[in-house]
Amino acid sequence: MTRDAVKVLEDELTIIIPVYNEGTGFEALWKEILSHLQCPFRALVIYDFDEDNTVPAAQAVIARGEQRLSLVKNSIRHGVVGALLTGFRRVERGPLLVVMADLSDDLSQVGRMLELYRQGYHVVVGSRYMKGGRIVNGPVLKQGLSRMAGVSLCWLRGIPTHDATNAFKIYDAGMLNQFSLESQHGFELNLEITVKAFLAGYRIAETPTVWQDRTQGKSKFKLWAWLPHYLRWYIYAFQSRMKAAHVQTRVDDPKNRQGQS
Repeated sequence: MTRDAVKVLEDELTIIIPVYNEGTGFEALWKEILSHLQCPFRALVIYDFDEDNTVPAAQAVIARGEQRLSLVKNSIRHGVVGALLTGFRRVERGPLLVVMADLSDDLSQVGRMLELYRQGYHVVVGSRYMKGGRIVNGPVLKQGLSRMAGVSLCWLRGIPTHDATNAFKIYDAGMLNQFSLESQHGFELNLEITVKAFLAGYRIAETPTVWQDRTQGKSKFKLWAWLPHYLRWYIYAFQSRMKAAHVQTRVDDPKNRQGQS
């Protein structure tokens, strides 16, 4: 185990929460987590700088005796990619759930996502674009591009999810340890992981979710700045699996999908 790794039970859920000045809504987020999660879990709040107003809000929860919550300073580079990678590198096994601090994710679906993970899936997607999923509010252009990318990757490439770009996913930590992750800008990291998991033969499943645009604060999503980086991984998905040479897979993993080309 790495020096900074979080000690977890074999099947304990680790929640990764990247934050940037989300202090006003953190108490509500924590109540949502406690309301919907009935399983053993730990939550890592990843922040960039000490003055982030999420820090005192999280410290107040910890001060009440909450041992499942930890504050972790981003040790890689400022921004969402660095925050996610910092969280990923602290866990070596078990399920990892990425949750945004803006209350946009439907935490009532976590139980179903964990069921799928325990059935042997390495990536479990909260899907906005499959039957039963939907988006409430949010920019129309962003929704349209995201839907087009997810649905086309499903129909044209055969990736078994309609929503490869969504950040609300459970990942197997052991799987993540097999990848050299290259994203450096934003949430395209989630598309990169899903594409590499597919190319490497890992098992992917989805369950419907309702995504709701934030009601407090300002979105950190930078559509035009990040779009070229999403496009990179979209195109990457269409290469053959044989050519995805740097994508590693554990052929001895009994959870790996069988019979894929």
